Amino acid sequence: QVQLVESGGGLVQPGGSLRLSCAASRMNFSIYVMGWYRQAPGKERELVATITSAGSTNYVDSVKGRFTISRDNAKNTIYLQMNSLKPEDTAVYYCNARHYSFDYWGQGTQVTVSS
Repeated sequence: QVQLVESGGGLVQPGGSLRLSCAASRMNFSIYVMGWYRQAPGKERELVATITSAGSTNYVDSVKGRFTISRDNAKNTIYLQMNSLKPEDTAVYYCNARHYSFDYWGQGTQVTVSS
């Protein structure tokens, strides 16, 4: 059974930084497109960033220049470095792994940006 386990969420003040991690197991990690999604209360889940097996990245416009997605294939882990956080970044952040019809999700980690 594929497992994706997120960590690194928490409470941070506006303008602060957090780094999320997602550790994957029981999968051929290097072939998957990995991504971070988020869901705020009362809103639909939205894409934040993705990274391909080759390292190509894609970001939603609202986080460009502030967030950086990366992956370490040797550690089966992806990261999301979040800088200049805003209250509107508050959400549960989910890790996703996708390869053709295979689509897996983590349990999510809460990020709260508040003073």
